[in-house]
Amino acid sequence: MDLRHIRYFITVAEEQSFSKAAQRLHMSQPPLSMQIKQLEEEIGTELFYRTSQGVSLTPSGKVFLKSVLPIQHQVQHAIKQAQSTANGEIGELRLGFTGTAILNPLIPKAIQRFQKQYPSINLVLTEANSLLLIEAILHNELDIAVIRPPKTYPNDLCIQHLIDEHLVAVLPQDYLLTDEKLSSLEALKNERFIVSPYEVSAGLFEATVHACAQSGFEPKFGPSAPQIVSILSLVAANIGVSLVPESTQQLNIKGIQYQALDPKISKIGLGLAYKADHHSQPAINFSSILHSLLHHQYE
Repeated sequence: MDLRHIRYFITVAEEQSFSKAAQRLHMSQPPLSMQIKQLEEEIGTELFYRTSQGVSLTPSGKVFLKSVLPIQHQVQHAIKQAQSTANGEIGELRLGFTGTAILNPLIPKAIQRFQKQYPSINLVLTEANSLLLIEAILHNELDIAVIRPPKTYPNDLCIQHLIDEHLVAVLPQDYLLTDEKLSSLEALKNERFIVSPYEVSAGLFEATVHACAQSGFEPKFGPSAPQIVSILSLVAANIGVSLVPESTQQLNIKGIQYQALDPKISKIGLGLAYKADHHSQPAINFSSILHSLLHHQYE
């Protein structure tokens, strides 16, 4: 006995006719009658009374129908669950992001739209630095992550470039500037730069070094800070200056000022990282939402 026999039996019982059941099943009547006969032989009893007006269930047939209906419902439910999983409509999305990445309006908007479009997905969010997020992806602890891409990364990691952000300078509030503007980054060459160490935030560290190199000097580093809020707080304490993504300006910490830089100064990227051989449909759906938002943003 297989599921096909059960489906045929239920259809004949519902239609009370072999010919109507055959039409519903998109098959001819003789093969259907033969399948039901084989089912009866396997069970060892007749399931239908056959008359010129049609068919009706025998007592054994009624008992059998009552027993197999739940099986059909379970199979239909299982099929729907499998299809929903394949479409990324149910399941889980383990999404990572860096502290500066989540400040870009694109990312919260994408998360909000994903939750609205896929309400049955269990969304697990993790904040960490880019290198830790990369390690989590490689160990299958995350499905996808929004990171500040480092220059080099493992071969089995894929990174989709999303956008580039301008860097802005963060200075103490009472820092003296010519004409209340930062004329060039070279004006900060004697200052100590507050950055996260490379092993914590490789992307921002590299962007800072490159921006200073573009302006003709190597940065002097002050105390390191693990998080963007820590960096801003040290600048507010007049310990040094820093370079951060422009989206950081929404953090209004007392005691600092943001200054725009020459647009030609090195920018910092935002990327979507995932493992090359890890296939997660919810992650694919999230990526599609991100790229859709980007497409409409630049139309």
